[in-house]
Amino acid sequence: MDNASEAAIREKTTERLEKAMGTFGTAALASMEKQLPWFRRMPAQQRSWIGLVAQAGIAAFVEWFKSAEESRPAIADEVFGTAPRELMRSIKLKHTIDMVRVIIDVVETRLDDLAAPGGEAQLREAILRYTRDVAFGAAQVYAQAAETRAAWDARLEALVVNAVLRGEVDDGMHSWAAALGWTSKPVTVIAGFTPEDEEPEVIIDQMQLAARRARVDVLAGVQGHRVIVIVGGADDPLEAARPVAAKCGPGPVVVGPPVDDLYDSTTSARAALAGLRAAAGWPDAPRPVMADELLPERALDGDDEARRYLIDQVYDPMCAAGAPLLDTLTTYLEQGSSLEATARLLFVHPNTVRYRLRRVTELTGLAPTDGRNAFTLRIALVLGRFGTRPART
Repeated sequence: MDNASEAAIREKTTERLEKAMGTFGTAALASMEKQLPWFRRMPAQQRSWIGLVAQAGIAAFVEWFKSAEESRPAIADEVFGTAPRELMRSIKLKHTIDMVRVIIDVVETRLDDLAAPGGEAQLREAILRYTRDVAFGAAQVYAQAAETRAAWDARLEALVVNAVLRGEVDDGMHSWAAALGWTSKPVTVIAGFTPEDEEPEVIIDQMQLAARRARVDVLAGVQGHRVIVIVGGADDPLEAARPVAAKCGPGPVVVGPPVDDLYDSTTSARAALAGLRAAAGWPDAPRPVMADELLPERALDGDDEARRYLIDQVYDPMCAAGAPLLDTLTTYLEQGSSLEATARLLFVHPNTVRYRLRRVTELTGLAPTDGRNAFTLRIALVLGRFGTRPART
């Protein structure tokens, strides 16, 4: 068959398609009602929107069929341009493909009537090519929507992290978090340094991947050379921080104390950042390390919250227990943790020293016989005495 004959047949087939086009939309909706359970469950308004898309798809096919190949319009714009934004959010890509398949089936069932004599193969081939192009067009539309949503989510995520760090934890910030699907409790903030030569988007993606593997929720943000990760739903904050720490760059990774929810997350964030600054004072700190384990370094670095904690939770309880307890602890630390030397200087039995040291542990949670705990106790003693020095000094 020569080109002129093919063109003549195509023209006659196009005329038949244009005459029958009005009935296709109704037939397609009836077929979707019968074959697609998800379509039957949709509200009437959304079904009417789908009817518009079906009509647009059929009209686009007719236009596509009669146009010369080099001048055929972009199918994604022709078919999906009529779909309201709400419809694109409520229908999955799989459902869109199902819908297109039903519409094409409606056309194919009438193929022999629609094609001009001798044009059956021509129309069938056109339907196959059009279906392929529609599938690719649908995938492109949904991919663009996914990229737009991902970019929007990334901006929201950055806003939430910045609000937590600034202490602006209000209902507005919670609405941002809710838009990201955040409902997790309790909450912990982790601070570390960024890997070298990594883009912020790549770092955040790595954090999200690590979180999914650990089955926790995260919101991550990069600020300069620091990466801040808000973790939700972790029963063990330190364990949840391990996969996050693996994605951070060289240096310490500090885990703030767990708090009830996002409203209290600023407290955890302050502790984590203060610990990150002070961690240089403890080069052998584990990675990750809890911010509370860095209390002495944080206090020496000027962290008022760490200083208040050491005074209120360590020094004051020992003061309330009586001067002998403080004297015993001070002497024990000054004598290089020697029970015998402490007992001789205080004129008491070594068992008395042991008893008093156990009382220190019971009151503060810190064992004087442990080197790290002894350092923390010594800093607490110094800070507590600063608070009791005479005003004239």
